[in-house]
Amino acid sequence: MIQLHDLQFTPYISEEKIMNSIEELTVKINDDLKGEKPLFIGVLNGSFMFATEIIKRFDGDCEVSFIKMSSYEGTATTEEVKELIGLKEDIAGRTVVVLEDIVDTGNTIEVLIEKLQEKKCKEIKIATLFYKPEAYKKEIKIDYIGISIPNRFIVGFGLDYDGLGRNLTDVYQLKSDNNMTNLVLFGPPGAGKGTQAEVLKDKYNLKHISTGDVFRYNIKNATELGTLAKSYIDKGQLVPDEVTIKMLSEEVDKNSEAKGFIFDGFPRTEAQAQALKVLLESKKASVSAMVALEVDDEVLVQRLLERGKTSGRADDADENVIRNRIKVYYKETAILKEYYEKEDKYFGVDGFGEVPEITSRLSKVIDNL
Repeated sequence: MIQLHDLQFTPYISEEKIMNSIEELTVKINDDLKGEKPLFIGVLNGSFMFATEIIKRFDGDCEVSFIKMSSYEGTATTEEVKELIGLKEDIAGRTVVVLEDIVDTGNTIEVLIEKLQEKKCKEIKIATLFYKPEAYKKEIKIDYIGISIPNRFIVGFGLDYDGLGRNLTDVYQLKSDNNMTNLVLFGPPGAGKGTQAEVLKDKYNLKHISTGDVFRYNIKNATELGTLAKSYIDKGQLVPDEVTIKMLSEEVDKNSEAKGFIFDGFPRTEAQAQALKVLLESKKASVSAMVALEVDDEVLVQRLLERGKTSGRADDADENVIRNRIKVYYKETAILKEYYEKEDKYFGVDGFGEVPEITSRLSKVIDNL
């Protein structure tokens, strides 16, 4: 761990991984620009190390320039990009390769492209060492990407925190002071997700938040949010995500003593996953993992048909309905699996066996978070 000013940072990406990604990225640049004499433009201050490594590996003739633009103060983007400073070369009719240390919102790129297009260059390509797909808001294509990362604040290899950290050859991420364990628990119908949630909440002192239970509580007690939610339901409409998020936020606030939360039934879409992320960040926390119980479809069907003999639920008694429920589950999970895999937070766990066996497998995942 390192200390920069008032904040602590933990190791995140090694120099070896960075250099390997630069090697791969430069191969693509050399292939695309064979026979060209491009102008490489490094965006200061952060790109100086990245630009040096790219230019050293370029096979042909090239020119190099550096410009300065900025949209960061401390650990947050100001969303305001200052005027371009430093470009004196005539770029009319030329191929320009912009070298960025990191692309997040894309505000800097948008302003820079506009300025370069005014100077009538032939072609503009953008290369970045780090890229935050979750944060990127623009339609502009990023031609060369070294390493895609979650929306975390990082320092090292040219990136800084208030001036410090640029000289580090490894990259570090901002250390979280919150030790909460927050799980998004998924499982197909019949996987035993509810049973495991009850066991895990007691074992780890977590609060189990079932979206269905939260809705029923608010509607039954005619809370302001419950009444609002019911007004949509009565019209046959989906309850807006912002209403659901407010309900979940209240549940989190009511259980501040918990060491974390098990979110059950939410999120279901990428937009909801992003909304949950924003909610937890506002409380200085984050999703620790998405844990999905994996069980063979035929086992699930037989479990539910057996359960249907005593549960009284119509959707447990019809095999076609059961198979459709499982199909819907996989469709929803696929979206979220991809979302959380990008953050290295997806864990599939074998859900076949006795309850204690499955709990043991889940516990290994949680203990290693």
